[in-house]
Amino acid sequence: MATHKMIEPKRKKSFVCSWVPSLIFLSAVFFIGSALLLTDYKESFLGCSLHPTEVTKSKICEKECIRDGTETLPRGIVTRTSDLEMRPLWGPPKKKKSKSPTNLLAIAVGIKQNKNVNEIVQKFQLTDFAIMLFHYDGNVDGWRDLEWSDSVVHVSAVNQTKWWFAKRFLHPDIVAAYDYIFLWDEDLGVEHFHVGRYLSIIKEEGLQISQPAIDADTSEVHYTLTARKTNSTLHRRAVNLHGPGHKCFENSMDPPCAGFVEMMAPVFSRESWRCAWHMIQNDLVHAWGLDFMLGYCAQGNRTKNIGVVDSEYLIHSGIPTLGGSADGKTNAEIDRLASMTTEMDDSDGRTSVRIASYIELNKFKNRWGKAVREDECWVDPFHQPS
Repeated sequence: MATHKMIEPKRKKSFVCSWVPSLIFLSAVFFIGSALLLTDYKESFLGCSLHPTEVTKSKICEKECIRDGTETLPRGIVTRTSDLEMRPLWGPPKKKKSKSPTNLLAIAVGIKQNKNVNEIVQKFQLTDFAIMLFHYDGNVDGWRDLEWSDSVVHVSAVNQTKWWFAKRFLHPDIVAAYDYIFLWDEDLGVEHFHVGRYLSIIKEEGLQISQPAIDADTSEVHYTLTARKTNSTLHRRAVNLHGPGHKCFENSMDPPCAGFVEMMAPVFSRESWRCAWHMIQNDLVHAWGLDFMLGYCAQGNRTKNIGVVDSEYLIHSGIPTLGGSADGKTNAEIDRLASMTTEMDDSDGRTSVRIASYIELNKFKNRWGKAVREDECWVDPFHQPS
């Protein structure tokens, strides 16, 4: 009996000794796994990688987030953004500016519209703007006689659209220095537009995406929402019960009745442009369909953060250059035109461009639908339950 009492504690001790190492091992595995999962989460969420450091480095260095491509560089030498300010080849700048431009005007231009473009630039020249011209006809020398020509950035590529240029030369990191990006067409009349007052209004109203209203009496207007309202500073919604075009009711909250601007004169905040740039498809150069989806880049409620400024308005002549807009065409009309061949005579280039635009519109719609179906994590912030 005494022998039995002496053996029992040894068995307990043996049992404890057997599971304690296992418990320690499992705890270590859990700790390491959690650290790896946290690292993966930081990398995917922040868009950067965690730079491995030696054990002698501080805890701060171990957790430091390093952007992809800069892992081998000391942090202080990394320049993440750029701007469009021109620099002299030698010596100090010819004229010291009190501060760098804080906004950007970018226009797709052809030499035939240089008089009108000059009027637009003159409106912006005395304000705090960098200016960039996209020459779709390849003619840059024809602008040299304008006094401001050497002070703006010229980019030339024959027969390319405003959105082709924007996708390639207005990357968000390049234009990160600018509070607002004006991405305009060349055929806009600015007689009734003052950029300083316009900026004050959109800042005060918190508009992330906006446009000056279009004078419906003298202009080509495609949607009721973008037409100027008299005796109004700005508006965010439109009602169109009996007029031509898209019907907008009192409770309509979707584009083009609310949360919508047209593509001839959009103005983006820095944050909204970063989103919109990523939505521009590299191969869909006419960007048809993009206007209906810009609300997803409004940094919140699109019916509040997108608006049309009435007090500072434009005249849109609608000169045909590289296409146009969908003009409120029905889905049936779009499908019919998109099914047509683009193999047409060169003399009918205008029609060919229009057909190509409709084809791109269908492609964009299909890509959006496919992206929504395949992204199981995406939640539509504007989904209305049926």
